[in-house]
Amino acid sequence: MIVKIPVIGLTTYNQKNLHKFPIAALMHKYISAVAEAGGAPLLIPSGLMPEILRALFDRLDGILFTGGGDVGVEHYSGSQHPALSGVDPGRDNLELNLVHLALQTQKPFLGICRGFQVINVALGGTLYTHIPDQHPGAIKHNYDSGTEREYLAHPMEIEKGSRLGEVLGALQFRVNSLHHQGVRHLAPSLRAAGYAPDGLLEALELPAHPFGMAVQWHPEWLTGYDHARRLFAAFVEAARTKSG
Repeated sequence: MIVKIPVIGLTTYNQKNLHKFPIAALMHKYISAVAEAGGAPLLIPSGLMPEILRALFDRLDGILFTGGGDVGVEHYSGSQHPALSGVDPGRDNLELNLVHLALQTQKPFLGICRGFQVINVALGGTLYTHIPDQHPGAIKHNYDSGTEREYLAHPMEIEKGSRLGEVLGALQFRVNSLHHQGVRHLAPSLRAAGYAPDGLLEALELPAHPFGMAVQWHPEWLTGYDHARRLFAAFVEAARTKSG
């Protein structure tokens, strides 16, 4: 029996190579996590014409909204802050559109870090533009992205009865933490699924969707742990099932 390999679209960031030429890029950890779970990774660049993007989208079985720079404050009536960095209008527009396409077509999606924030913003939620200044009693969340990607920075409490808890197979575990922004107000259509010790929301899900979940931490760096492997495996399996 031939098992269908679902095609998973992964959003990318805009960068320049050593010769200063523009490129679409993505860390290999995302690609490896999808491939190891049985999916075929396909990178999605920003700046595509709408009809080209739709043609690409129609060929995908699932979408992974990856990490990266900050979401532009104009998308959620946020306040400017000196700590804002990596804002990319082209990427913002691409990903916000992809969230709505995924909802319209019931296509499975998973968000990670920036992707977690993008999904909330796309559905009407807001963000803290800089957690240390805006979330009272905040613990440290912005660990060094160059040296502490696998460091288990704080415990995570997953909501009992959540679909995410069923997928992960655990309600308590430790996660890495590589962000300075976070969800301030959760979009009305989303459901809270997990919190950091300081009360910051770090996991969400979309009820009545084949697979709509997002996490603030970076499970692609934690695939040595069962909960991270289970998350990618469930996502890829949902994409396989949706593809028929």
